[in-house]
Amino acid sequence: MTLPAAPDASTALPAAADLWKPVLMRAAAALGFGALTVFWAAPSESGMGWAGGLYLLATGVVLIWSVKKTGLPGTSPAGKILAAAGAVLIGTGAAVAFIPADLVFGIIAALGLGLAGAAELYLGFSTKGRSVLARDWITSGVIGLATAAALPFFIDLGPHALLGVAGGGAIVSGVLWTLAGLTLRHDARADSPEAVN
Repeated sequence: MTLPAAPDASTALPAAADLWKPVLMRAAAALGFGALTVFWAAPSESGMGWAGGLYLLATGVVLIWSVKKTGLPGTSPAGKILAAAGAVLIGTGAAVAFIPADLVFGIIAALGLGLAGAAELYLGFSTKGRSVLARDWITSGVIGLATAAALPFFIDLGPHALLGVAGGGAIVSGVLWTLAGLTLRHDARADSPEAVN
């Protein structure tokens, strides 16, 4: 969550002071979706599609929104990869919402989560020691890849099982991003001019 004790200031990525906003929005989307999956006893295929689709869509939009705030130059490979991960999730979310079926959810959602997870894993390792989100991207990438790997095995069990797997990953991810967002917000307040006075 924080930079190493002695980072190279010349290579550190200048994250925006309000980076915590997209991070907490992502956490809210994940925790909201996760809570829905916990309490929804008998979802239909259509309900599963819309719930999962909106979650993936919201996460994708937040990823694209956060590109500039992370300090990644938009034209750099890392900035493009983060934006591409967001675009993949938006497309995946639309597909899952408009083609509600167990097979579509199990394969397409897994594909979107897997690609986004791989992108975050790459970002975490490529910005290690330079970005305040590097460790969080690594953890989130592993969660995304694990969720993606598990989803296809639950296709035959129906919407409740598929939502349970996706929701479980969302809850773990949501807790991670909540902690990251709150830490970023605290650090931003500590660095603000008002805190010095």
